[in-house]
Amino acid sequence: MDPKRPWECADMNQVRSEIDRIDATLVDLIAERFGYVDRAWQIKMTSSEGATVPWRIQQVIDRVRERAADKGMPPEMVEMVGAQWRNMIGWFIQYEEEKLRQAQDANGKNEAGK
Repeated sequence: MDPKRPWECADMNQVRSEIDRIDATLVDLIAERFGYVDRAWQIKMTSSEGATVPWRIQQVIDRVRERAADKGMPPEMVEMVGAQWRNMIGWFIQYEEEKLRQAQDANGKNEAGK
C-alpha cells in the first residue's frame, strides 16, 4: 500500500497507520546507523582516534538541526530533534568506548598469555 500524505488521510485510522509506518522506518534507519557505529569502533581500534570526536559530533548535530529547519519544523522541534540526536550519539559513543575497552583488554590478555 502506498504511503499517504497527511492531507490524504481521511480518518484517524489512516493517520495512525502512517505514523506506525514512519516509526517502523525510523527504527530501521537507526538500526542501520548502529551497524555503521559498530563498524566504526572496529576501525578505530587500528587508529589513534578515540570514540569521542567533538568536532564530528557538532557537525552531525548541526546538519540534523539544519535539515529539520529546512523541512519547516517549528524552532522548538528543531531544538528537540537536535537534543534527541545528541542523546543518541551519546549512547553510541558509550557503546564504542566499551567495545574499544573490551578489545584493548582482550589484546592485553592475549599479549600477556604469549
